[in-house]
Amino acid sequence: MTRTLGRLIAPGSLTGLALAAVTAATVLGAAPAQATQTAVTPSSAQAVPSRDEPAGPEVVQTGVLSADAALRIADAAIREAARQKQRVTVAIVDRSGATRLVVKGDGAGPQTEESARRKAFTAVSFGKTTGELAKGLTGGHPSIADIPGTLFLAGGVPVASGGAPVAGVGVGGAPSGDIDEAIAQAGLKAVAGRLR
Repeated sequence: MTRTLGRLIAPGSLTGLALAAVTAATVLGAAPAQATQTAVTPSSAQAVPSRDEPAGPEVVQTGVLSADAALRIADAAIREAARQKQRVTVAIVDRSGATRLVVKGDGAGPQTEESARRKAFTAVSFGKTTGELAKGLTGGHPSIADIPGTLFLAGGVPVASGGAPVAGVGVGGAPSGDIDEAIAQAGLKAVAGRLR
């Protein structure tokens, strides 16, 4: 069976994969899917909103930083780092914390990528700069600093639109978090006034 399917599938071929699935279903005796009919009554038709109606409270729309904006932020931050002769990495994450962009500057150390990403994650998660957040930490008991993936060192700034964070920018690699944060802020200025 495998040998037969292997000959049908050309590497990288979606058509071959579809043909293999049909062949497998036929060989294994799978019955083709049967269409079912559902009666539409006036009450069930009213339950489905049309595309022209606004979404109900069950659907939430959130802002997303465009790829172009992320590139402009990173470019401005890397240029500012070069101007200051700093070897840093810039990371940008979206609202869910997923990495959108990482730019490792010339000469940046191996630890800078993780540092930048975690600072960006922390900034977008809490909607504040990581410098501000670090000042609010107190020792001796569990705190927000114990949350996995966060880093409470200066160098992360949130990107806000409509008063809500939509992304985070993190910079790591300068000898001081304050320098990292100033570089991140310089990157953010590249899109200032353009975020709705």
